[in-house]
Amino acid sequence: MAISVAAVRQALATFFATLGAGSNQMYVSLHTGPPGATGQAEASGGSYARQLGTWVPGSGGTLTMAKLTFAGMQAGTYTHAGLWKVASGGTAADFINGDVLNPSITLGGTGPIDVTPSFTQS
Repeated sequence: MAISVAAVRQALATFFATLGAGSNQMYVSLHTGPPGATGQAEASGGSYARQLGTWVPGSGGTLTMAKLTFAGMQAGTYTHAGLWKVASGGTAADFINGDVLNPSITLGGTGPIDVTPSFTQS
């Protein structure tokens, strides 16, 4: 059941934001396939590294981060993003969530990928 009270949706979204690396920060990863419950299929190679983002509360259950740039990504198709408590490595307990990139991103050669994460509590 969806939550009909906007203030309650926002309170839950704000709680979600605190599950990461700091009071409202999480590391964002890119993936070449579904990350499942453990963060599998994470990108690698080139100068890939997870990026630290800070959630900014919106209203009615929304959170957004400023645009994050993943520099030096290798050629390939990136279909998903993930959220982590740690900058690298980690276990399934450090993986918070993953979701599909819409649209997916295909690079024909080495280059940057920009993403702007968002979260909506329904």
